[in-house]
This record gives sequence, C-alpha cells and structure tokens, in this order.
Amino acid sequence: MAVFGLSGTTYPVGTRVAIQGTGGSVDGFVDGDRLPLAWWEFTDVRPEDTTS
Repeated sequence: MAVFGLSGTTYPVGTRVAIQGTGGSVDGFVDGDRLPLAWWEFTDVRPEDTTS
C-alpha cells in the first residue's frame, strides 16, 4: 500500500523508511519527510535480512 508523507509525496510499496515509535502506530521518515504509519503499513526488517 502506498503511503503519503506530510510533504504530499506518495511513497510506493517497498520504500524503505526509518521507523520511530512502537506499538500500533509509529512514525516513519524518508529523507526527513514524516510518514504517520499504522501497523499494517510497515514490516520490520533486520539489517542482516536485507540484500541491498
């Protein structure tokens, strides 16, 4: 599901974000643009699980 940053930018599925917070609602950031996220909009990925 695409998400919208507070800047108005739409970020596509798979966009990597920096996560802050815990529980059902967290904040994500992409290059300083804040994305208020709900639990169904993100997946935690451990650094060792990534290939890029």
